Amino acid sequence: MIDSETPRLSRLTAIITFLQTKRLVTSTELAKKFGVSIRTIYRDIRALELSGIPICTEEGKGYSLVEGFSLAPVMFTETEANALITAEQLVLKNSDTSFIKNYQDALIKVKAVLRTNTKEKARILAERIIYRNNTPQSSSSHYLSIIQLALTNYAPIRINYVSYENNTTQRVVEPFALYNTQENWVLIAYCRMRKENRSFRLDRIQSLETLPEKFQPQNITLQEYFESVRKKYFNTPDIPLS
Repeated sequence: MIDSETPRLSRLTAIITFLQTKRLVTSTELAKKFGVSIRTIYRDIRALELSGIPICTEEGKGYSLVEGFSLAPVMFTETEANALITAEQLVLKNSDTSFIKNYQDALIKVKAVLRTNTKEKARILAERIIYRNNTPQSSSSHYLSIIQLALTNYAPIRINYVSYENNTTQRVVEPFALYNTQENWVLIAYCRMRKENRSFRLDRIQSLETLPEKFQPQNITLQEYFESVRKKYFNTPDIPLS
């Protein structure tokens, strides 16, 4: 009985943790993530509710935790800690300084909740792992964190931008997505001056200001956007940088 219940207890705990990571989670999403049937997820959610976990059910949409509810800090396994330490080496090669700083600050908080023996093993791994990037980075950016906030809060930004032709223009753009080319971060945004979606290399942004207003988000997915670009530019993978 104990053996059969242990996997379920682990899954119930994992479900609570997963619910804390998103505003709304569907039963289909939970079933796929934990490799069980939707009927099993229904039973798990009911069990959590009976145990006092404040789960809200939005009919036809999914589940969420009551605003303000949280569990004690999650304890990371050794393999999870190792994955984060390894990821740090990749982040340190990133071309945006704001992203590096925010990741390192977050990792400090993660390390603070590790068990003592796991902390020591994480230290050993950090000293004995290295990631080499053969592409020299000739430029860096500083605005990734600010742009991420603008993107998720639907806030337009005003930028002074230097083009490939070395022309400086001031644009007001509505952030849509970000992607990395290994050498640079690139922002896809609706440009109010050009009246269409354009791409902007972050290392060419000379200054940036978040405006105190909201814009209406585009009603397409990133995949749909790239499909439209391919059709428009005859299978060219990316639109020209502004």
